[in-house]
Amino acid sequence: MAADEPTRARLDRLAARLPEATRPTRRRKPRVVSFFTRHFDRYFRRHMNALRLAQWGAPPDLRDDAPVVLYTNHPAWWDAAIYVLLSEQHFGRRASYAPIDAEMLEKYGFFGRMGAYGVDLESRRGAQDFLAASADILAHDDAVIWVTAQGRFMDVRVRPLDLKPGIAHLVEIAPHAQYVPVALEYGFWEQRGGEAFVAYGEALCGADLAGMEREARLAYLQDALTRIADRLSEDVISRDPARFDVLIEGKAGVGGVFDFTKRILARLKGERYDPAHGRRDK
Repeated sequence: MAADEPTRARLDRLAARLPEATRPTRRRKPRVVSFFTRHFDRYFRRHMNALRLAQWGAPPDLRDDAPVVLYTNHPAWWDAAIYVLLSEQHFGRRASYAPIDAEMLEKYGFFGRMGAYGVDLESRRGAQDFLAASADILAHDDAVIWVTAQGRFMDVRVRPLDLKPGIAHLVEIAPHAQYVPVALEYGFWEQRGGEAFVAYGEALCGADLAGMEREARLAYLQDALTRIADRLSEDVISRDPARFDVLIEGKAGVGGVFDFTKRILARLKGERYDPAHGRRDK
């Protein structure tokens, strides 16, 4: 459902705590986003083997009249790049944003032009600024926020996931939004490059979540993400490419002397050279 008048007014009041020029929706520049999306696509193809989507974990059907909060686990450095690539693949008509460490944003200010906004949840002021910046974004129906809900890097096998309270707080200021658990995982199969895996859960209604006590709400959100992460891990462990759809395919092969030798042998045998190590997973 679209935001009602009280919700709109509350979002506007929270956003007004930030100077106009520092608001995420003012700083984000589509041309910069487009440039870095192409950059991350090339970077991923050069360093990873594939981005794989679980066949059961496609993006859910979402309403056009409400923003989306995608909350994920946080297994690796690659997460930020995956957010960018998935935003292009699945949410191209929406404007994507993501909170990042405030110190990192201060050091690399251009991230703000990509939709990043600073968060310092170790201080009361930092938490207030996070909610104010999020309110600025969630006042727009076409917005998407990617949230690393664990707040720090954690191995995919750790249970419980230990989600931070910030995701539960967002529900309170934006009950009109749609909340979607997204599981990420990485692994190595038969190629030199790693495999990135993703699966989406069902969209959760913000209004339903807002009716819960905060502690119960956080537990509910964590349980939803845990189920998706556990199911994704089962598919990753199977090493069965048929369980996934390939969203982006990188450069196959091992490289160096190994690939050079394979190329020479293929020529001598009159065969087509295939850089893939072992079977090429599709």
